[in-house]
Amino acid sequence: MGSRWLSCKIVLGSLALALAQPLFAGQTQHCAIDDGGHKLCLSSPAQRIATLSPGATELTFAAGAGAKVVAGVNHSDYPPEALTLPLVGNHTKIDLEALLALKPDLVVTWVTGNPPAQMDMLQALGLPLFAIEPRTFEGVSDVIERLSILTGTQQAGFAEAERFRMGIAAIAEQYRDAEPISVFYQVWETPLMTVNNQHLIGKVLQLCGGVNVFADMPRLVPRISTEVVLEADPHVILTGSVDGSADNQLDHWKKYSKMSAVANNNLFFVPASPISRPTPRLLEASRDICQKLDIARAR
Repeated sequence: MGSRWLSCKIVLGSLALALAQPLFAGQTQHCAIDDGGHKLCLSSPAQRIATLSPGATELTFAAGAGAKVVAGVNHSDYPPEALTLPLVGNHTKIDLEALLALKPDLVVTWVTGNPPAQMDMLQALGLPLFAIEPRTFEGVSDVIERLSILTGTQQAGFAEAERFRMGIAAIAEQYRDAEPISVFYQVWETPLMTVNNQHLIGKVLQLCGGVNVFADMPRLVPRISTEVVLEADPHVILTGSVDGSADNQLDHWKKYSKMSAVANNNLFFVPASPISRPTPRLLEASRDICQKLDIARAR
């Protein structure tokens, strides 16, 4: 263990020196401010990118820089090309030795996901870190644009950002006068969890004319009880499943036959990955949820 750690420290020190030199040479032109408020400038576009969360992987590909990604983490499964990436742990525990061996010149991190101590170590070693975690629709477009600036893929990145921006605007216009309908979004069954309206899923519900019955909860993803759901009596219950197919996650609600969502058969499933990640696939997830709420309105 000791010799392996010593070897790792030697690699870390050498890499830190190699990374530090180009950052101080010449005029920096590729600059962006990350979601932690820190400005990062690169002297040339990043060529070897490590993405330390599935969302970061997906957003980097969306920015047009997929061919430059050299590492991901567990569950980096979209787009399909990401499935071939070398993995350097999961978003909560990074294999630093494996990461450093890949010699990244940009590390895209997740603000609330990656372990702070490990991120501090990478920062101290001089690796260029860029922390992201969009919380709004515009934030998704904006982070794609910023990543494309750092990677020199502005043409593709800005085009994708605008496609997403215009798609969300079109849905907002379509459902601007939609009849409000109350919705409970079940994130998890045991323990029972939902979202408030600061969460992007809550914003999707609003976009489609849904009224989140737990909109004002103080936490982004609060734990709740069955009793408060029954008291709220939502007209629709939504949850995510692997591919949007019905499974047993909502079966426990069926015994409450007087609840509006159950009485009207408004228990719906949507694909979990697109709705749970703040990436351009939120556009297809939003369309799917809007269609589900239209079905409920018709009933």
